[in-house]
Amino acid sequence: MGLAPGLLQALEDLGFVEPAPIQAAAIPPALQGFDLIGRSPTGSGKTAAFALPLLQGLLQAERAERTPRTRGTPARRARALVLVPTRDLALQVGDALQTLARRLPGRLSLQTVFGGVSINPQMLALRGGADAVVATPGRLLDLVEQRALKLDDVGLLVLDEADRLLDEGFGEEITRIVALLPTWRQTLMFSATFELPVQTLAAGLLHQPVMVDITGQAAGDCARPQIRQRAIEVAAAQRTPLLRHLITEEGWTRVLVFVATRYASEHVADKLRRSGIAAAAFHGDLSQGARSAVLADLRQGVLRVVVATDMAARGLHIADLPVVVNHDLPRSPTDHLHRIGRTARAGASGLAVSFIDPAGESHFRLIEKRQGERVPRERIAGFEPAPAAPSGTGSPAAAAAAAVGPAGLDPHGGVKGRRPSRKDKLRSAGQGTGG
Repeated sequence: MGLAPGLLQALEDLGFVEPAPIQAAAIPPALQGFDLIGRSPTGSGKTAAFALPLLQGLLQAERAERTPRTRGTPARRARALVLVPTRDLALQVGDALQTLARRLPGRLSLQTVFGGVSINPQMLALRGGADAVVATPGRLLDLVEQRALKLDDVGLLVLDEADRLLDEGFGEEITRIVALLPTWRQTLMFSATFELPVQTLAAGLLHQPVMVDITGQAAGDCARPQIRQRAIEVAAAQRTPLLRHLITEEGWTRVLVFVATRYASEHVADKLRRSGIAAAAFHGDLSQGARSAVLADLRQGVLRVVVATDMAARGLHIADLPVVVNHDLPRSPTDHLHRIGRTARAGASGLAVSFIDPAGESHFRLIEKRQGERVPRERIAGFEPAPAAPSGTGSPAAAAAAAVGPAGLDPHGGVKGRRPSRKDKLRSAGQGTGG
């Protein structure tokens, strides 16, 4: 691919022998200066697919002295910008750039900035400018407003987890950032998913982009995640006891459990700890130091379980994570794809388990339809959901339902609830006496 010897040496140090499919397809057009949209499964090597051309471009520009920065002055400018949706992903991408750049001649200035920590050290680090900045959108705009960084020299913009950055949560911030960038820049976007509304937004930021989509690779491709899925039917109140049972009985050594809320992450983690399982919560209310410590403890085996909100579903790489559990089902099929993609990364295999209570069955069927895969239902003895109450049981609730007819329709007009109203009772009494 014409990469610099220093980059090839760094790849060899990491044990990379040949490029993953997304890298083989995306790096050549990126090096040629084309805008690009890259879509590939989670864990398939997207970070290196943009990090390598980014570093190669910086190295070539440095050699040719093409940089517009004023040397010898605190320019507070950047030549390349990588935007990511979360602090944790910013740290991960920043570390990847540093690792790949360590064999390059000279020293590139690679800075990582994000919120949740003091802005002052980041402002000091940017006084002399930076070759590349990895940033979350909010903190980047803070730095611009503080005049700690200017974006008018950015020649390469990368959006990692682009679909998340272009949705409603970040859309306004991305629009503001793009307005500060030069129009002659190159733009690269990478994600595992691109919904139609996101594709429409992306089209407005790109110029005749190259489309790279390897999501249709053959199942046997070494870069495609090998995720075995299980769907276990369980009563809602029994999900945490079932989780505890599976961890113990199946000998799971490291597990990432997804729940719907921050409160649930603390609650489930506390219940696991009380039963003797080393567990911790991971959510947005934790400080950055605490979040980094939790992930480090999971990677090192200090923790057996991390119970997380969806903020852990995007981009985080935990090598050799064997099991992901959907304690609470995700809000959308896209979130499901990103959640289970935390396992089976870099060609490894993994297990994804989803707990399904009766109320969640129809939602999980939608997830199955979108992913094109039917997952057989299982039941574990002692944790089965209660059987649905048969109709016509003679209970007061059943009688009330029968009184108002099918689908809650009152035979006398209107929509009723389960309990008959006072007017219904008077009407029924009048019919019973012939009145």
